[in-house]
Amino acid sequence: MAVRWEKVIEKEDHPAREAALPVRASIVGRVGIQLLSTGTGAWRVRSAMNKVARALELTISADIGFTAITVTCFDGADSFTESLSLAATGVNTHKMTLIEDFVEQFAVKYADQKPQVAHKELDKIQKRPGNYGPVRAGLAAGLACCGFIFLLGGGPVEMLGCFIGAFFGQFTRKRLGQKHWNAVATTVIGVAAACLAYVLTFFLLRSLFPLSSAHEAGYIGAMLFVIPGFPFITSILDLSKNDMRSGLERLAFALMIIFSATLVGWLLAMLFGLRPQNFLPQGLSLYPLIACRLLASFAGVFGFSLMFNSKLKMAATAGLIGAVANTTRLELVDLSQLPPAAAAFIGALIAGLAASYINRYTVFPRISLTVPAIVIMVPGLYIYRGIYNLGLNAIGVGATWLIKAALIMIFLPFGLYVARFIMDKDWRKVD
Repeated sequence: MAVRWEKVIEKEDHPAREAALPVRASIVGRVGIQLLSTGTGAWRVRSAMNKVARALELTISADIGFTAITVTCFDGADSFTESLSLAATGVNTHKMTLIEDFVEQFAVKYADQKPQVAHKELDKIQKRPGNYGPVRAGLAAGLACCGFIFLLGGGPVEMLGCFIGAFFGQFTRKRLGQKHWNAVATTVIGVAAACLAYVLTFFLLRSLFPLSSAHEAGYIGAMLFVIPGFPFITSILDLSKNDMRSGLERLAFALMIIFSATLVGWLLAMLFGLRPQNFLPQGLSLYPLIACRLLASFAGVFGFSLMFNSKLKMAATAGLIGAVANTTRLELVDLSQLPPAAAAFIGALIAGLAASYINRYTVFPRISLTVPAIVIMVPGLYIYRGIYNLGLNAIGVGATWLIKAALIMIFLPFGLYVARFIMDKDWRKVD
């Protein structure tokens, strides 16, 4: 049920800093739960709540999960505990930016105003609609998956099929989300729509042109828009900061989405007789390939960032970071024979360092730049091939693919952790 915040503060006439303890606690708790709803991790939520609490002359103790917060506020004489929860969570980097800006200005702009002023501003942020509707979100997903499949080795046929498939998949997913369907249902149906759209596109093209059956493998790229980048990356970062509850809950959610998507993809592959074959050679020499990888990486990260509700400038900034970081990763594997997991660590480290540097000169939250930049590095093809082979009882082959995927997925957030450790002195501390 929605919290009636106006009932908590309706009789309060003092400035927020001097208000009754439950009123001050309501501002702290609401900042936390709204920031949690944007998809960010527990450390960032706790940091924001602490900053607001200090301005209100409170100290807090918070237990933060994936969709719930329990916070106790102390004013030196009394304490007040509130439990808040979300029916569901998602990713909204624009709202994240607005809330963090509210937190930064709180001590100067809101602490000495009546608490109603702060709550009205939080009302505006909470009720702000998304920047992109289902059609534009579908186009963003199509762009992201189009770039993704090229980086995996696909050509024009696969790119066209993935663009169409991902568009219909994300459009369906977004519409179902607007009807408040749960995450598993929207993922399963969205992936099914994407795969069916890819198959229909491929069969149509094959009826018009002589195409190799190897192009079937591109259907894998059409479902990569569901990769749960934010919950997975924030889960590992939370675990590294000893936020075990939040980290484990986020990790469980991310794995649930990944396996739901891959299992549906596998079932449809069995139905249509599709196989995850190797892609046909792209036929590009070194420098044209690097140029195309830069462009595809930018397009992929830009598309994912738009799917996370970023404004165009934020999405373009993430795209530039991702273009450099991901292309470096791919060239390290191709030119120096570096193991993919080690290359993933270096790519994520570059993305994290670049985002930390840019964060000093912009209002963009660091995580809103780093996660889209490394989602493009998540080994969705490896995960799918692992599940596909396990489904065929090829246990050894399936386990090999999943272990390769797991190593890369562990090193991606580890790269961000090291970058944050280097660039942020507060991140190194436990207090």
